[in-house]
Amino acid sequence: MCAHETKAARFTLDGSSALEAHLESVCRQIGDEVRALVPPPKLDGLLLAGGYGRGEGGVLRTGDGDRPYNDLEFYVFVRGNALVEEPRYRALLGELGHRLSPAAGLEVEFKVMTLDKLRSAPASMFYYDLVARHRWVIGDDSLLAGCEHHCNAGAIPMSEVTRLVMNRCSGLLFSAERLRRKQFADEEADFVGRNLAKTQLALGDALLAAGGEYHWSCRERHQRLSALGAAGNEPWREGVLRHHAAGVEFKLHPVRSDCSREELAARHAGLSGLALQFWLWIESRRLGRAFASPREYALGAEDKCPETSSLRNRLVNARAFGPAAALRSGSGRYPRQRLLHALSLLLWDGEVLTDDALLRAVRRELATTALDFGGLVGAYEKLWHRFN
Repeated sequence: MCAHETKAARFTLDGSSALEAHLESVCRQIGDEVRALVPPPKLDGLLLAGGYGRGEGGVLRTGDGDRPYNDLEFYVFVRGNALVEEPRYRALLGELGHRLSPAAGLEVEFKVMTLDKLRSAPASMFYYDLVARHRWVIGDDSLLAGCEHHCNAGAIPMSEVTRLVMNRCSGLLFSAERLRRKQFADEEADFVGRNLAKTQLALGDALLAAGGEYHWSCRERHQRLSALGAAGNEPWREGVLRHHAAGVEFKLHPVRSDCSREELAARHAGLSGLALQFWLWIESRRLGRAFASPREYALGAEDKCPETSSLRNRLVNARAFGPAAALRSGSGRYPRQRLLHALSLLLWDGEVLTDDALLRAVRRELATTALDFGGLVGAYEKLWHRFN
């Protein structure tokens, strides 16, 4: 376990006592429900991760007092063979989360895994955040013996940095589709505003992770990013720092956007342009080859996921796209490469719908017959849910 870290005393930095009491009550209820669902011989522990588990959960200020905003992300550690036990409880806990969410006032999510799986897993940003700072509902840090390697932020691989940026830029792509809809109501405005803020935070986080300076606290990350200043001559660094400050503020004190479609579209265009500059820089650095444009990146023959096994990738492709897929050209590449290529063209190449060659390339990557932007983004999102 990370000896230098301690349990968060609160769920939020500055939420009201009523909000803190509400979250404490929700956690107690969830602990009781999980104990009733997973018998004691099978239950190792229940851990709250995410912003509330780290003591930096979002506080939504309303006329009726402080309200929670982020999801509650619980990890249920079950005992036994992961291949058997995880699927057994995943559906049951998913139903429990769906049932408890309305009363909690936010989405309750459960992830099921075994401690043995966590101990043997390679370093990642996901597991670093989980292990470095959290809150136990059932159990204590003695359960994390053998997970010390997850506390080393310097061990987070570059593939994880790409994955973070890809996921947040996917939010920009989904937002672009919403901005094009005929009807643009409050729900769409809030979705776009939230995803813009997530991307603002992610670009700075990715820059730190690429240099081995990532930290579980968003406030500490911003301090480290500020200390870097304008180190390096890339023109996008000042913008990344400025946007990161806004992303941190939104994470801690989120607001529901009431901006117009036009205002959000302008903000989206500016942030997407910055994200493109950063994307080409980070991918050029990771893959050891300069990319001058999203088109050059998307059409390049390089393996975009070289850290994965070709043999395993064939099996993954066969399961995802049918047995014949294992025999096709490119079947030795991990399917996330399809997302990386399609994202680059759909989000950043303005000719993707008018250039027949580009459109064919996107449709091939997404295994879709869609021809319009909404259909292509829908196919992307479906694949993204499987391989993000």
